[in-house]
Amino acid sequence: MSSMPDRPVVTRIAPSPTGSMHIGTARTALFNWLYARHTGGKFLLRIEDTDRERSTQDAVQVIFDGLAWLGLEPDSPAVFQAARADLHRQAVDDLLERGAAYRCYMTVDEVTAEREKARAEGRAIRSPWRERAAEPGDNRPHVIRFRGPAEGETIVQDLVKGPVTFRNRELDDLILLRSDGAPTYNLAVGVDDHDMGITQVIRGDDPQNNAARQTLIYHGLGWETPVWAHLPMIHGPDGSKLSKRHGAQAVGEFAEMGYLPEAMRNYLARLGWGHGDDEIFSDEQAISWFDVADVVSAPARLDWAKLNHINNHYIRQAEVVRLSSMVATLHEGRGLTLSAEDRETLQRTVPLVRDGAKTLLELADLTAFVLHRRPLELPEKALAMLNDETRARLGRLATALTGVAEWEPAHLEPAIRAFAEAEGVGIGKFGPALRATLSGGSPAPDLAGALSALGRTESLARIDDALSPRA
Repeated sequence: MSSMPDRPVVTRIAPSPTGSMHIGTARTALFNWLYARHTGGKFLLRIEDTDRERSTQDAVQVIFDGLAWLGLEPDSPAVFQAARADLHRQAVDDLLERGAAYRCYMTVDEVTAEREKARAEGRAIRSPWRERAAEPGDNRPHVIRFRGPAEGETIVQDLVKGPVTFRNRELDDLILLRSDGAPTYNLAVGVDDHDMGITQVIRGDDPQNNAARQTLIYHGLGWETPVWAHLPMIHGPDGSKLSKRHGAQAVGEFAEMGYLPEAMRNYLARLGWGHGDDEIFSDEQAISWFDVADVVSAPARLDWAKLNHINNHYIRQAEVVRLSSMVATLHEGRGLTLSAEDRETLQRTVPLVRDGAKTLLELADLTAFVLHRRPLELPEKALAMLNDETRARLGRLATALTGVAEWEPAHLEPAIRAFAEAEGVGIGKFGPALRATLSGGSPAPDLAGALSALGRTESLARIDDALSPRA
């Protein structure tokens, strides 16, 4: 596909009645963002808020928050469709003058009867007002309909699906303006796209039928139609339509589950598009490689194992300060009050445990042991390991560790091995008890890692607590 520098690409998002932004909407936004960056164009956002009941401030804010979390900031302030109603009505006036629209005075009952008749005849509804006009001064409530061609075909050239043919007799004379003068979706979208200079329309698969209707409106206004690209749907792992039973569906849910935005961008890019066998790639690589013509037409499947693999990769690559800050926020959300020292401890712990974390929630679980307050309540299993022999050995180990010059894994690990050799036993004779003593039974890294994370003072204090008579 030839690039079109400086031409805008717009993501259209309608506020959801559920107050969330679907993962499919997020992927559509991502593909628009990638295309805009790839072609040197602009990434714009338009809020489709013609449905005023569900376009609440909170519902719109969810869109802004979701895009911001994903790192898909538009290049200009968002455009609100409802604020452009006068422009939409001007287009209808133009269609009326061109004879491409007409005033329809059908009542609700008449529309119902015509719809039943049209269904029986295998065609779209046709208003009798197509061929007649009202008497001058007729002030009855009415809508304005588009006068579509009754015969022939409308062909939508789709970059993903190829040419898609629609029989005009199956496309009804859609309403452009409601009886209260409010513009309808297909009119508003087409007018806004033209006014904003949109040449490529990249959107989800659901409104593909609307592409035919919008094409006819473009023709009726004498405008050049944009290039269409309808993205396949995202299905669940079992191949059925994504639903609640498959787990998370909204962007906010993935954030709450502990997925990183860069991991979501990488994973979403692979849902329906890819670059050879590359599974993990940077934003810069995706921008360089992306071409909407390479999007496959078959539905993509959400694969939790792949998502977790990619998220683990980005957790291992992320800056420690950033990771520890996010983990600290999770701990605070669980009711903990963290001191500056706690935050320093987390920052020291994260690099030791993050390789085993698929999500930030798991990373928080793996770091929880360093935030336990002394004295720890050891589980029964741990207490059972602390027999007299093990207590005595841990006491000698504590003495041996006191002499370790630098309290870090590279020095602690050989010190533990040397102690085991001096005792004439394997580490398994005291290692499980030491781990339980340090972690309180919570998940923890290897012994040297746990000691390093806790620090010298806290580690020796926890061992001392375990050796006290009350332990």
